[in-house]
Amino acid sequence: MSCLDTPVGTIGVRWIDCGVLGVDLEPMGLASGGRDMWADPCPDWLQQPLLAYFDDPGPPIPVPRVPTGTRFQQRVWQAISAIPAGSTRTYGELALELGTSARAVGGACRANPWPLLVPCHRVVSGHGLGGFAGAVSGRLTVVKAWLLAHEGVGSNR
Repeated sequence: MSCLDTPVGTIGVRWIDCGVLGVDLEPMGLASGGRDMWADPCPDWLQQPLLAYFDDPGPPIPVPRVPTGTRFQQRVWQAISAIPAGSTRTYGELALELGTSARAVGGACRANPWPLLVPCHRVVSGHGLGGFAGAVSGRLTVVKAWLLAHEGVGSNR
């Protein structure tokens, strides 16, 4: 497990040699001085593409992910991954495309282990920003707004 300092704060990355297990926007234990558990050096194959996103959010972040999730979650994450930088889709639009409910899409977004890699911040409410990683207010929604602004999405979403 490694930490990376980014413009949205320190993030944690859980990885093994064959891919990323998870990206933690609020790494457990970090705020209380538990940085030791995140002390492994981040390998270049992971660090460089992640940090490159903060310079140019256009291209997808090309790192392998260790497969996880239900078939339904995987379908939602695949649909989210197709949303280009600078664009958004609503929970309802994705639900219509996938033949499910907006609430189910939101649940899959909340379960996404790879924020940034599977850009669930690009999924918004029909009436505003919506939640992010299970939060409907606070730091994570500020991070979502920052990521969307970084990608050039206007504040009207």
